[in-house]
Amino acid sequence: MTIHVVQPGETIDSISEFYKIPVDRLILENGITNPENLAIGQTIVIVQPETLYTVQEGDTLDSIAEQYRITPMELLRNNPHLSDGALYPGETIVITYQTDRTKTIATSGYTFSYIEKSVLIKTLPFLTYLTIFNYRATREGDIITIGDDTELISLASSYGVAPMMFVSTITEEGMVNLETNNVILNNPLIQDRIIRNALEILKEKGYYGINLYVEEITYDNINKISAYIKKASEVFHLEGFRVVITITPAVALGASNIGFERVDYSQLSGYVEGIIFASYEWARTFSYPSSLFPVNVTRDLLNYAVSIIPSELIFLGVTTLGYDWTLPYIPGATGADAISNENAIRFAADNGIPIQFNDAAQSSYFYYTDSDGTMHIVWFKDARSYAARVGLVAEFNLQGLSIWTIMRFDAQMWLIINTQYYIEKR
Repeated sequence: MTIHVVQPGETIDSISEFYKIPVDRLILENGITNPENLAIGQTIVIVQPETLYTVQEGDTLDSIAEQYRITPMELLRNNPHLSDGALYPGETIVITYQTDRTKTIATSGYTFSYIEKSVLIKTLPFLTYLTIFNYRATREGDIITIGDDTELISLASSYGVAPMMFVSTITEEGMVNLETNNVILNNPLIQDRIIRNALEILKEKGYYGINLYVEEITYDNINKISAYIKKASEVFHLEGFRVVITITPAVALGASNIGFERVDYSQLSGYVEGIIFASYEWARTFSYPSSLFPVNVTRDLLNYAVSIIPSELIFLGVTTLGYDWTLPYIPGATGADAISNENAIRFAADNGIPIQFNDAAQSSYFYYTDSDGTMHIVWFKDARSYAARVGLVAEFNLQGLSIWTIMRFDAQMWLIINTQYYIEKR
């Protein structure tokens, strides 16, 4: 795999000619939406195919997969555009890529119930677990259903993907309800009611397991959280359900210091099948303008985590959004708006702004001035960003990756994951 960084004067045609890969394949594999006007600094993933096949009249996904002794899921991962099931005689598809994959990993993708069906179907071949962000616990012990997850569970199961129920106290605005958390942690009866209600939903809906969001872990509450997770896991395990917890480490990002609290997460590892270290960011953030979960901080976190937790329990969380901050930054007042990686690249291309790259954070960024004369900085992820984070799975021998979120299909990210690892299916 090669990651090409677009230089001044280069075009999609010149890059195609240099690597001897057809233009339409470069566009398709990378999800390029600005082929006629590439941004300087934009990345394009180059992976040479090993085996190609020209579709014949009467071919189906199953018949082609059987002919080459691969699974239909592998065929779909190598050709995501076939997710609609349409094959056209004369069309060339990739059977295998030139890769040196040796490791199999698990992948988990978070989704809301309102995801577009076409995006979900395109993504499912790449997933081991589908985590449905659909349930909120209250201080009374009730569990509120946010949307209809019936079709998502059914689709996941049909693709060999295990549907996971996600329970948190996060509000619709994306805020952790600290008051509700404290009530739950300090009231065993409320805990018991949440566990009973969750178990009822797991059985009724046909979930494979449960993902509990462990919010705001501190030195002061880790013992209470551990006791709660232990009690919940015993109940869920007795009924045959997988238990995973998601942790958002307390990361401090500032102008002069970056770090995280070294809480003893080992207390939690004996009760669950997976621990996801993730960073949830919603439509707006008031944190310091920087890459979200920069690689240098993530590596420090993983060095600490694997020293106290078996590495094979850990999932590395990967965020797929960028953020646009106004400058100068005023702590507690300056906000940032979410922007997709695709839109960040298009904005840079349309306005002739070169994309820059921070090696320590392994993230892309650029500055611009809006029509009101206000300066902005945009941080987002490109192929280099994903490759660096995906590489940490092998480096630290982790269980896998957890993607926040899969509401959009990120072609480059999945191309990198697919060509670096085999993906476990249930």
